[in-house]
Amino acid sequence: MMSTTTPRRKKPATTAVIAISALMAGITAAESAFAQQVAPRNRRASAAQGPIVNRVVVEGNKKIESAAFQDQFQARARAPYNQAAVDADVGRILEIYRQSGRGLAQVTPRVVDLPNGTVDVVYTVVEGDKTGVKEIRFVGNNQVSSSRLRGVMQTTETNLLSFLKSTDVYDPARIANDLELIRRYYLKNGYADFRIVSSDVAFDANGGGYVITIAVEEGEQYRVGSVSVDPRLPGVDPEALRRGISTSEGSVYNAEAVEKSVQNLTANVARQGNPFALARPVGARDPSTRTISLTYVVEEAPRIYIERINVRGNSRTRDYVIRREFELGEGDAYNQVLIDRAERRLNNLGYFKQVRVSNEPGSSADRVVVNVDVEDQSTGAFSVSGGYSTADGFIGEVSVTETNFLGRGQFVRLAGQLGQRAHGVDFSFTEPYFLGYRMSAGIDLFSKFSDQTRYSRYENRMTGGTLRLGLPFTEEFTVTARYSLYQQEITIPNEEDRPYNDCSFPIPGVTDANGDGVITRAECEGNGEASLAIKNAQGETITSLAGLTFNYNTLDSTRNPRNGFYGEVKTDFAGLGGDSRYFRVTGDARYYRELFEDVVGIARIQGGHIMGLGDNGEAGGDLRIIDHFFMGPSLVRGFASNGIGPRDISTSDSRANALGGTTYFGGSLEVQFPIPVLPRELGLRGAVFADAGTLFGYDGPTVFEGVDGGTIQVRDENTLRSSIGASILWTSPLGPIRFDYAYALSKDEGELRDGVRVGGDRTQAFRFTGGTRF
Repeated sequence: MMSTTTPRRKKPATTAVIAISALMAGITAAESAFAQQVAPRNRRASAAQGPIVNRVVVEGNKKIESAAFQDQFQARARAPYNQAAVDADVGRILEIYRQSGRGLAQVTPRVVDLPNGTVDVVYTVVEGDKTGVKEIRFVGNNQVSSSRLRGVMQTTETNLLSFLKSTDVYDPARIANDLELIRRYYLKNGYADFRIVSSDVAFDANGGGYVITIAVEEGEQYRVGSVSVDPRLPGVDPEALRRGISTSEGSVYNAEAVEKSVQNLTANVARQGNPFALARPVGARDPSTRTISLTYVVEEAPRIYIERINVRGNSRTRDYVIRREFELGEGDAYNQVLIDRAERRLNNLGYFKQVRVSNEPGSSADRVVVNVDVEDQSTGAFSVSGGYSTADGFIGEVSVTETNFLGRGQFVRLAGQLGQRAHGVDFSFTEPYFLGYRMSAGIDLFSKFSDQTRYSRYENRMTGGTLRLGLPFTEEFTVTARYSLYQQEITIPNEEDRPYNDCSFPIPGVTDANGDGVITRAECEGNGEASLAIKNAQGETITSLAGLTFNYNTLDSTRNPRNGFYGEVKTDFAGLGGDSRYFRVTGDARYYRELFEDVVGIARIQGGHIMGLGDNGEAGGDLRIIDHFFMGPSLVRGFASNGIGPRDISTSDSRANALGGTTYFGGSLEVQFPIPVLPRELGLRGAVFADAGTLFGYDGPTVFEGVDGGTIQVRDENTLRSSIGASILWTSPLGPIRFDYAYALSKDEGELRDGVRVGGDRTQAFRFTGGTRF
């Protein structure tokens, strides 16, 4: 049987798949051909745009972190390389360095090819040294000289002394602060309409420094017209408030005095039970008379409370050190004037680079949050100091000081001195807020040696300590209570080169000048001999005394005062045990007034009296010689140390045997002025002065018993000493240096005895004092 097979027909779906596959293959082949044609064009376009940047790197930068540049770059990672962007980045880096005071910095760009076709852009920096300020120019200042304004600034110009200072280095932050100092100077001196128009800083590549140009608009100088108080609160006495006003009619308008008056008024009203009271000044200008009439309005402020005080940024200083400068606390009534005062106090501490106090809304409409942002700075210092004076010779000092000890706001200082005629060590510690109150407490420990043989034939070593407690009653007036306990050791050198006690203890080969074996008084006194009063004081004695210091200070500057008053009165009572018994009072007052621009007049008076006390505290007891006052150039220039006052004329060495006195007083007039022609930046000034004063009243024993028994003769003339002279003062980078030349107009000439003048004052025409810190 034969069979047949019929072929099977393909399914339509299978045929479609084959067709689609063929179509896709064709398309793929077409794409491949198209890609081969387009690829060269893409490669040419990529080459035109540049390779892709992998990363941008800065090398060699140590003074400025790389993060400071990144946001400024035009060349960025994952973007095409662009030479124009790289060139622009080089300019930006140089500008950042110029703004930080390094105008001579160099930047070299380079491109590093990577295997994946990308590149790294690398900027190699040579930072160089900081660049100084070549010149500071002022435009528009018609009333105040450019040299005076440069003196107000902290920034200085580069000069021959630049290697000793850093203030001539361009610092944008310092310049910004200088502009504020200039503004405050004008407002303090009556220029109420003053404004800074512009400030421009340009780098002079040829001169190798920066040129700073400051344009100002001074306006007119105003004086204070009428001054009144307008209390808009019930129960407030206007006359009682006037005592807190620091501005007076007719005086030059002073914005700082106005600000101080507002603070005083606000604090006074708050103490009277008005915590929400706020004082504000209202000024009415009268251009025709150039006066500003001031009215201090005291009114109720919005009732807002402090919800919270946030202290931020203090990595070292304790929170309570910052919070205690605020007279307000959390939950108290908010007062902007007192907040501003706290901000100024924090800035004046010197613990922080900057302090900024800001507010933000609290949890309700009547609550506010106070934010205190600070940035700690270094407060420790190691210093090496040196100097010379005609009294002490060359002297050096090494000290370690910390003004914010352990972040607690405490002051600590340890110093050692070594010199030709003086040396010692001292330690000081001060707690500015004792027991949490605004009063300072401290302790001073010291051991000092001084050689007085050039002017009095003895050496003195003093070792002891002092406890202090300061109570500030106002911003200007402070009372300090003191207790001191110290030991003094008086010795009289008696060696071959200093035979000052050889009348009592002969020195072989020295005292017997004739070699005849007989020692005469003329022989032992001829080489110098200490007074019997000094010999009687030899040995160790203890002094225990308590005292008060009353200090009043309105000076505009403690380092370089131009206006203001400084007064100090000290009272001491010795007799709380120990060997000394006396009551002593001294006073010193100085008044500064700027007579003309940069010409300052100084008037000074000083005086003191000491009175011996008996065992029961009654007046009339003998004083030890070392308890007397010893005066010289500190009272009247032109006289030597211990050169004024009573002397023992019983020896031929009377000019070196000062006995001291119980009473002194004196006065001085001085005018300081810039030296013409010399650049102000050198810090040189001239001065002329006239001094007058006297010291008298020896109150010690004159008859002595024992080994050194005998009687002394005291010349004690109440003669007025006076002198005139001139000085050169140098505020140098090494510290203050002063050279005085004085001519004595009147003095105690002494008396003739057997044709020899005995007693009398010791003069010293030239006097030099100076110091350094580096």
